[in-house]
Amino acid sequence: MTTRGIDCSAPLTAQTAKAIADAGYKFAARYLVPDSYGWKRLSLSEAQAITAAGMQIVSVFETSANRPEGGAPAGQSDGAAAYKEARSVSQPLGSTIYFAADYDASPSDYNAIEAYLRAASAQIPGYQTGLYGSYAVIEEMAKRGACRHFWQSYAWSGGKQSSRANIYQYQNNVKVGGVAVDLNHSFGNEGWWNTSGEGDVTMTADDANKIIKFLSAAWFAAINQQDKDEFNRLANEIRKAAGLPLE
Repeated sequence: MTTRGIDCSAPLTAQTAKAIADAGYKFAARYLVPDSYGWKRLSLSEAQAITAAGMQIVSVFETSANRPEGGAPAGQSDGAAAYKEARSVSQPLGSTIYFAADYDASPSDYNAIEAYLRAASAQIPGYQTGLYGSYAVIEEMAKRGACRHFWQSYAWSGGKQSSRANIYQYQNNVKVGGVAVDLNHSFGNEGWWNTSGEGDVTMTADDANKIIKFLSAAWFAAINQQDKDEFNRLANEIRKAAGLPLE
């Protein structure tokens, strides 16, 4: 089952968010960017308006289209900026921040993109890392284990759709509710969120880690492998609920 959604650069108002929701769209992807990109920046009031309209929010960080070419130094800077923005709009821990490789990246760019993602991930503690990009970039970064969530654009994808994609952007520049938007389908595990605290995440990362500590103690005390395996399984179920990496 797929879910319909939009992404847009223009901030949504209570009225336009409602119009988009009334048209049958269930999520809106918006930008976590610094003040200097205020023309497309997600604010707390906008996040609240999107939530009130009944939609989920997908967070994406993008300043320039080919920013990931800057590798680890760019990722470190962008991750820190994304974290600051996520906290300012009350994005719950455990949800996902996507970082955009919004260009026709070639294989010669892959090492830099991977370094960018890993450096960005280190700067967003408690959040999951996602990638927006083409089919080839998503396939390669998934193979490398550079992040856990993927949002594919049809652009530069040669008609291919990755089975790794949690979200697929299939059409650009369409008017919905009077707003120029891009159209998307999603397939689950999007890492979206809203300001009511509801969404993919059912437990905070902090609570999950506290429970996992008790399970870890039980694992060490267990006298047989069957019990150890069960404690490990339970710990991973807790990690899933909080959107944490599995171990």
